[in-house]
Amino acid sequence: MIIQLEQNAPVPTIVEHLRQQGYKTTEVNTQHARYLVAIGKKEIDIRGIGQLPGVRDVHHVSDDYKLVSRKWRVRPTVLDLGDGVRIGEGELAICAGPCSIESEAQMEKVMDHLLAHGVRLMRGGVFKPRSSPYSFRGLGMEGLKQFHQLARARGIKIVTEVMQVSQVEEMHDYVDVFQVGARNTQNFNLLDALGGVDKPVLIKRGISGTIEELLSSAEYVFSGGNEKLMLCERGIRTFETASRNTLDLNAVPILKEKSHLPVIVDPSHGIGLREHVPAVALAAVLAGADGIVYETHETPETAASDGQQTLDFEESGRLIRNLRRVFALRGELE
Repeated sequence: MIIQLEQNAPVPTIVEHLRQQGYKTTEVNTQHARYLVAIGKKEIDIRGIGQLPGVRDVHHVSDDYKLVSRKWRVRPTVLDLGDGVRIGEGELAICAGPCSIESEAQMEKVMDHLLAHGVRLMRGGVFKPRSSPYSFRGLGMEGLKQFHQLARARGIKIVTEVMQVSQVEEMHDYVDVFQVGARNTQNFNLLDALGGVDKPVLIKRGISGTIEELLSSAEYVFSGGNEKLMLCERGIRTFETASRNTLDLNAVPILKEKSHLPVIVDPSHGIGLREHVPAVALAAVLAGADGIVYETHETPETAASDGQQTLDFEESGRLIRNLRRVFALRGELE
């Protein structure tokens, strides 16, 4: 069960009461509230818990991923990144940019392109996990600082990947959203560290991960104290070889049903084929996605990484317009 606490709640007294009922408790303090997560096999009348001094509310949640479950928080989470940039129910967040940050000139061109189309979220990797150790692996912290300086001057919010615990603190002041990549979805030390920051975290589904494993990864961050979370479907590895991955659009409505967190879709990694990225992006919006994150570059053929799945600016502009049209259509259908 999940117990929402008043700020001055007598936690030891409540914990002892639950212990006597056969429940083990974990206290969780986040940016917004205080909770006790209680685990036990014995069925008890939660109304008695709700009457204890200092208890604001109590919810029975059977899922292993309790805090991110929609069973207790019916109203969907909406993240406010400031300056009018919001992610969640009722919004369509569009985030675009290159796979890798390469140079100041490249960043400026991408930012100009995004602003011309009213997009205020930019993705771009400065630490790149690559399958080959000889591939371009990013510009590192110096690249991130430059990225941050250019983005701040233009009112753009930054989404970039963090790869290890030691990077969290040094990156903190230069990012707006920490991205956990598919290879790190079950890096529990990293998830624990991100639970201790007051910045939104975008968690991508593991390469062969299940929906429940993605939700459990988000639970790690929430239980560490960070409620500012987004889930990202980015395709999973299957036996199919016609595309880079298999984009699981089934996951979108299922995640929306199971969790109160915003659901984002990455069609670039999901299909990995530039000519098909727009089609699956539009399909993701109709499936209920709260946002789309995709790759764009002035000349994808010269991109340092993932050029085969990256849209040029003309294709990107067309996609942005169509995403908004389809989102408006979805509102009419609902």
